[in-house]
Amino acid sequence: MSTSAPPSHGLELALLGLLQTHPRHAYELHQVLQQSEVLGSVWHLKQGHLYALLTKLEEMGYVASTLEPQGTRPPRKMLHLTPAGQEVFAHWLASPVAHGRDFRLEFLAKLYFAAQEGATVLSTLITRQRAACQTWVADLDRQVNDVPATRPFERLVLQFRASQLEAVLSWLDSCERALAFQSPS
Repeated sequence: MSTSAPPSHGLELALLGLLQTHPRHAYELHQVLQQSEVLGSVWHLKQGHLYALLTKLEEMGYVASTLEPQGTRPPRKMLHLTPAGQEVFAHWLASPVAHGRDFRLEFLAKLYFAAQEGATVLSTLITRQRAACQTWVADLDRQVNDVPATRPFERLVLQFRASQLEAVLSWLDSCERALAFQSPS
């Protein structure tokens, strides 16, 4: 069991976050993921897929397991983060998403965990994400200006992408206001 490249899928990293506070068994993780106040409104994950992802994370060295006795029932496999898992989760949580298309799933998960971590982590995430979005919008605006008027469809596509990011920037402001009052410090 050696630590390999960090997980590349946001869901794998979110699973690390669910193990951040305390060890859990796989079925408990599945139950937590079903709750809309946690991540159930973001992801819908079948139990078999969850188990496969947890096995992968364990093989990668980001999650470790121990067997917990249950009296006369078979022992339960408890999962916990390794130091490498804690490190990769913390890095993921502090980093803005790399593409606008990653907001619906990955950024919402980051937002959930950042709010759990406290006002400082939440503010850092939103500030970094806002800066990334502003850079993307500026780049798209430059691209729009470089497209000749003879290619209106290309201009419209770029303008659409920029307007989506402008909406995300406005939404980030709303997030900051709404979660600032709920976040533990």
